[in-house]
Amino acid sequence: MALFQISEPGESPAPHEQKRAIGIDLGTTNSLVAAIRNSVPEVLSDTTGRRLLPSVVHYGANATQVGDAAASQASADPRNTIASVKRLMGRAAKDVGDAIRGRYVLTENDGLVRIQTAAGL
Repeated sequence: MALFQISEPGESPAPHEQKRAIGIDLGTTNSLVAAIRNSVPEVLSDTTGRRLLPSVVHYGANATQVGDAAASQASADPRNTIASVKRLMGRAAKDVGDAIRGRYVLTENDGLVRIQTAAGL
């Protein structure tokens, strides 16, 4: 049973039943991906079996890491590890608290916050 079915004008929704659907939740703390498989929603897991992926990115010298691998770099390389960035989205630089300002190098562009890593990415 579909809760919400979209079809092209003049077409039946039946052809769409064979297509796959995917949902992505880009959360402030964690993110996840779900898909409809055999008419049943299922949260997908990563290669290690985890279903929740920490919303963290680490910009290393040779590679970019996400999720648990990035979170493990937060204490060793905090200037190149970004977490909880959604808390800054759409905010003016003047509205960002001191706790966040101390954690990241912030710049401003057209009044909005930009995070700069130590590598300048």
